[in-house]
Amino acid sequence: MTPTNPTPAAAPRAISASGLRKSYGDKLVLDGIDLDVAEGTVFALLGPNGAGKTTAVQILSTLIGADAGEMRVAGHDLVREPDAVRSVIGVTGQFSAVDGLLSGRENLNLMADLRHLGRAAGRARTGELLERFDLVDAADVMVSAYSGGMRRRLDLAMTLVGDPRLIFLDEPTTGLDPRSRRTMWEIIRGLVTEQGVTIFLTTQYLEEADQLADRIAVLDHGRLVAEGTAQELKRLVPGGHVQLRFADPAGFEAAVRALSRTLEDIPRDEDALTVQVPSDGRVRSLRALLDLLDAQSVEAEELSVHTPDLDDVFLALTGRPRPSTDTNTNTNTVNANVAGKAVTR
Repeated sequence: MTPTNPTPAAAPRAISASGLRKSYGDKLVLDGIDLDVAEGTVFALLGPNGAGKTTAVQILSTLIGADAGEMRVAGHDLVREPDAVRSVIGVTGQFSAVDGLLSGRENLNLMADLRHLGRAAGRARTGELLERFDLVDAADVMVSAYSGGMRRRLDLAMTLVGDPRLIFLDEPTTGLDPRSRRTMWEIIRGLVTEQGVTIFLTTQYLEEADQLADRIAVLDHGRLVAEGTAQELKRLVPGGHVQLRFADPAGFEAAVRALSRTLEDIPRDEDALTVQVPSDGRVRSLRALLDLLDAQSVEAEELSVHTPDLDDVFLALTGRPRPSTDTNTNTNTVNANVAGKAVTR
């Protein structure tokens, strides 16, 4: 997967938070976490149920207060300038916040009115969003008749009425079928690549983070236990290897002899003429392996790289299996210590 945008250190920050803490009574939900999200990127926050993902979103979107921490969102101090923060963000929660007794058009018009766009501008914005989210044919149908995917598209369209620079998506594809989920992915990618919107995504679908996120953080028991790109997180977990297949037994035996000089107990399959060499999958490691074989005039017929996926990462970092059984999943500095939107409607 190619990230939607690079994340250079000098890029402007959409979110900058340090020491973020939140407790409910004796239960510590967020234990001093730090977040740094570059503008125009997708940042995914992963974690088991109860890890604190939704609480983090609620704090950063001004819906609840933090107990401690310094936070800036879209350049504004979250505590001193909450109205300024609300003016540039949008929030789509875990469950669609659409009114089933209204049509799709009426839901969008209502949000435009709440955003004080003015009648003409609001109706124009509604028409634009209906077309963009492929809801024109169902615009005047009561939302209670919409499919789950249509409701989620409408929910996101309502978030976009105010043209936010930063959007919080809290588990946006929960309950959707695979086709609807991929449609949402394309919409999210378009928001970032075509409009430069920043997406702060929480999800229980690990594949979703792997497909969409420029950076991923793993939250467990209120603490960030790792952060990086998908590939960097996968390298935290042992088990990666390169499989080499040879065209004939002579090449296979020569490779085993060459590799045995530096490695012990190399897994091999004499019938398939394959050997497995532990590797982190980096280009440098692959080059060293091929140079070793070249030095012995051994050439592999086929090479394949196998790395752990995000299922393995999630289990290793949190001590629990991945939170969803619907999809697989895979996941840039690595911490190896290992009335309802932003505008009420």
